[in-house]
Amino acid sequence: MLQLLKFWKAQKLYFLKIQKKKARMERKNLDESNLCKKRLRVCVATCNRADYSKLAPIMFGLKAHPDEFDLEVVVLGSHLIDDYGNTFRLIEQDNFDIGSKLHTIVRGEDEAAMVESVGLALVKLPDVLQRLRPDVLVVHGDRFDALALATAAALMNIRILHLEGGEVSGTIDDSIRHAISKLAHYHACCTRIAEQHLIAMCEDHSRILLAGCPSYDKLLLSQHKGDYMDIIRSWLGDKVQEGEYIVALQHPVTTDIQHSIKIYGLMLDALLSFNKFTLILFPNIDAGSKEMVRVMRKKGIEQHPNFRAVKHIPFEQFIQLVSHAGCVIGNSSCGVREAGAFGTPVINLGTRQTGRETGENVLHVRDADSHNKIYHALELQFGKRYPCSKIYGDGNAVPRILKFLHSIDLNEPLQKTFCFPPVKDPISQDIDHILETQSALAIDLGGTNLRVAIICMRGNILKKYSQPNPHTFEDRMSLLLKMCKETMRDAVSLNCRILGVGVSTGGRVNPQEGVVLHSTKLIQEWSSVDLRTPISDALHLPVWVDNDGNCATLAERKFGHGKGVENFVTVITGTGIGGGIIQHNELVHGSTFCAAELGHIVVSLDGPECSCGSHGCIEAFASGTALQKEAKRLHDEDLLKVEGMDMKLSEPITAVHLISAAKMGNSKADTVLNKASTALALGIINILHIVNPTLVILSGVLASFYQAPVQQVISERALVSTQSTRVVASNLEEPALLGAASMVLDYATRRTY
Repeated sequence: MLQLLKFWKAQKLYFLKIQKKKARMERKNLDESNLCKKRLRVCVATCNRADYSKLAPIMFGLKAHPDEFDLEVVVLGSHLIDDYGNTFRLIEQDNFDIGSKLHTIVRGEDEAAMVESVGLALVKLPDVLQRLRPDVLVVHGDRFDALALATAAALMNIRILHLEGGEVSGTIDDSIRHAISKLAHYHACCTRIAEQHLIAMCEDHSRILLAGCPSYDKLLLSQHKGDYMDIIRSWLGDKVQEGEYIVALQHPVTTDIQHSIKIYGLMLDALLSFNKFTLILFPNIDAGSKEMVRVMRKKGIEQHPNFRAVKHIPFEQFIQLVSHAGCVIGNSSCGVREAGAFGTPVINLGTRQTGRETGENVLHVRDADSHNKIYHALELQFGKRYPCSKIYGDGNAVPRILKFLHSIDLNEPLQKTFCFPPVKDPISQDIDHILETQSALAIDLGGTNLRVAIICMRGNILKKYSQPNPHTFEDRMSLLLKMCKETMRDAVSLNCRILGVGVSTGGRVNPQEGVVLHSTKLIQEWSSVDLRTPISDALHLPVWVDNDGNCATLAERKFGHGKGVENFVTVITGTGIGGGIIQHNELVHGSTFCAAELGHIVVSLDGPECSCGSHGCIEAFASGTALQKEAKRLHDEDLLKVEGMDMKLSEPITAVHLISAAKMGNSKADTVLNKASTALALGIINILHIVNPTLVILSGVLASFYQAPVQQVISERALVSTQSTRVVASNLEEPALLGAASMVLDYATRRTY
């Protein structure tokens, strides 16, 4: 009996130990699960040597933040082919763990082989993606391998971030690139035009990031490395000097293979005749590449003493070779993208890059139908140096992309939504539209008053508040925040949903940071003021800030005469003279945010002193302050008042009295106003001759008076090509408030970093 009791006691202790161990394991698994939830699982898939140069900087960035991201790497395509350099080894040399290697290329280098390769990739990818279960798949560019990746991920409900979408070139790559963009959930594009193309393709604004090209992050850092001569000699030999060699890289055009093979042969003939050291890279794996290699070998390029034919060069060394080359020739995108950052002269052959944005360093030979034409291009370009271009990036793409990835909300619906252009509304109702009016909270910080308004999408001012603008910074900010909070409370009772806050203020403004850099004399203690942070912190809303001239211009673009006009100028005629410029539908800010200081265009070398300290500015002749000064002078000399003119003794003299006197036949007043109108018109003529807008909009209290005389002077004194430019007076009553609102209403749904 005693032995039985001992047995049961031992059994009980054993089961207790098992239960405790099981509980510990469950807690450990729970902790690991919670840790995994905090990290975004990102799979980067690379298919070839070219896309790895763009993806590698992102991969290094992800790897450097292990607390935020869990990086998985998938390698497929030509990375794994010996003829193309087995470039997967570069990825291993960069210390990345390759989670999967997929042999997806069907050899043949023709159209059928490309289709079969896509099919093979689609067969193999599901198992890999199911095993890795990434939150986001990063896909680059326009290759057929990338199309297979995007198709598989989309069908398996995996979010896709597509790099370099929205760009244009002249081959089947265009169709593949745009197809991937339609499958992708998020986009990181390189240029403003590419961003506009994606928007035109109905992609959601809030899921497009203008990042720049990731390769520029490494490229701009590596540009001035001191070991470039060692790199040049290692690839081309000890006799070759900087700027005395050519880099050649030509790929097949899959929509016209035979013609691209012909151009390749003509390029090789021209290079042989030109007789310079040439580093030539093998073409990519597209259909037609096998025939191009045959042409190269038939001409004895690999044995020629002036040529070095290679399958692959590590990106860091390749950009050094491009940077210090005498010329780059071919149809590779590196010629129109990376080479521009160094000012290296480029000869772009054929149609493969048609439509790409290029710098002035690129000479296009699209109809490269003769050896002489290509040879002449080499004579023109070899050894030149051009200004460096940063069309495709500023070296900060990776931080933007990492921040963009980090902002992805995995709880958002996976189903893509498209932003189609407006069509006739269907006969249906939505409760949110019935209950709420989407609106902006607009603020106008003037020299006299501080005004806040609620403005809806149609530009209607639903409610407006005004208070005298305090003279000190503390009082002004206190009143501003108080008025904003009261307005927000009233917005609830008006069934208005406030999307954000727009601020119009005098002075020079950095709209990117929301900071007033320098103020006008009318607003005291208003320099180096961060407006965005305190307002955003108080209201928990996004905030946009710009100066009053730019805001008036934005108001015209959205609600006034500028609606639908691609290029126009707005001139504000009030206490001072200001304005804004719209060029290609975008507001021009300038490098230091002082573009469109139209009032300070000098129209007379010995004119009156301006408030800016200069002489002869438009503002010194034509502003309300200048006209008031002249009116007071005439009044003091008893030359202002004419018979029938109603003037009270206690009434302050203003520009209105000057205009009234001129209308009633006062020749002195008329002379002053003619001089002011001419000065304003001459300044506007200067603007017409610089930016050549199709429309000039006069805004402010003096707009209706100036419109006719300014139009007359333009028709008499401007160049013939600009004499027909229309000048109209604004019909907007509150341009500053409407412009502040338009910043919110136009951009509240766009994600900008």
